[in-house]
Amino acid sequence: MSDPSRVRITGPLAAFADGFAAELSKQGYRPNAAANQLQLLAHLSRWLASRRQDATTLTVSLLDEFLNARRAQGYTLWLSPKALAPLVSYLSNVGIAVARAQVVLSPSESMLERYRKYLLDVRGLVETSARGYVDVARAFAATRVVDGELDWKCLRPEHLIQFVLSASRGRSTGTAKVTVTALRSLLIYLHIEGFIAQPLDTAVPSVAGWRLAGLPCALERRDVQRLLAACDRRTHHGQRDFAMLMLLARLGLRAGEVRMLKLDDIDWRAGELVVRGKGQCIERLPLPADVGQALASYLRRGRPETAQGRTVFVRTRAPHRALSSAGVAEAVAAAASRADLPRMSAHQLRHTLATQMVRSGVALPEVAQVLRHRRLMTTSIYAKVDREGLRLLARPWPGGAS
Repeated sequence: MSDPSRVRITGPLAAFADGFAAELSKQGYRPNAAANQLQLLAHLSRWLASRRQDATTLTVSLLDEFLNARRAQGYTLWLSPKALAPLVSYLSNVGIAVARAQVVLSPSESMLERYRKYLLDVRGLVETSARGYVDVARAFAATRVVDGELDWKCLRPEHLIQFVLSASRGRSTGTAKVTVTALRSLLIYLHIEGFIAQPLDTAVPSVAGWRLAGLPCALERRDVQRLLAACDRRTHHGQRDFAMLMLLARLGLRAGEVRMLKLDDIDWRAGELVVRGKGQCIERLPLPADVGQALASYLRRGRPETAQGRTVFVRTRAPHRALSSAGVAEAVAAAASRADLPRMSAHQLRHTLATQMVRSGVALPEVAQVLRHRRLMTTSIYAKVDREGLRLLARPWPGGAS
């Protein structure tokens, strides 16, 4: 059924049907998607009536029972709490809160929550980085539980070495380095808070992986053009993806920076863009005409009128909330697939911009300025891609061609 108005709803939730339908329309749900949500509401309402329950008795556990009942009846779609999220959100907005079971945090989770706040408030990490650090901390804390309690008093360097070896097995060098950094951060926090008497962060072994050892993985110019051409700008989806790819390819933005871009960050008169970079650093960048044109086209014809919030890039499917960093990465991967290119990351476009600049004779300090690197050493890896410059430095090979 694709007509929401034809969904018949009886039972205790019938009074909320019209308001819920209006809210779905307001959020940009297409008729068939809205009809699916209303059918789910109708089923829940009938189920509540059969149990002599009403809207005021809704709890998380009761909704879990309903979803289990759907599975038992042979339903194959709309079986997760995520499917009920739009309805639960609407009911909450009209004063019908779904009661949640009171959660008592374990000593481990309580400590991890305080550590997360420390990372956000004291260290200044963004939410995604803090989440990664806490994940490592949770895995390490699990090794320190004795009789249901966290035991930090007996922590010794050999425990740290054992954890790093175990957590790094089968992982990439980059992942292992992140694990080591996160573990050191946790140990500093534990010492500050008095959980451990001596600082142990220096006892964490380093990962054998030298800076500047590899080569930046860059695309050729023609491949960048193929990637951009793979976006169908006749569609809203294509206009959005093209604008994001232009920001990645022409300005070298990171996926997270594209995700966090807000409508107020674009200064059309000055031709500038405010970028929220690493470490909560805010900088202004010039807005090239072609990038500005791509953004303007998306904002005029591609961004849904029902978009929620002030972020520039939103989901193409309702509800039209802010796009995630993973959504930006998926857009790049999808464009690469359509262009018959190998799977790539959003960061490769940043590498490509830097590589093209170096090969065009741009000095490394200027490349560092464009990439917004704090240290020139970070940019120096791109010296390896300056083939002509390296050829001038190469000495003749004894007994062979120079």
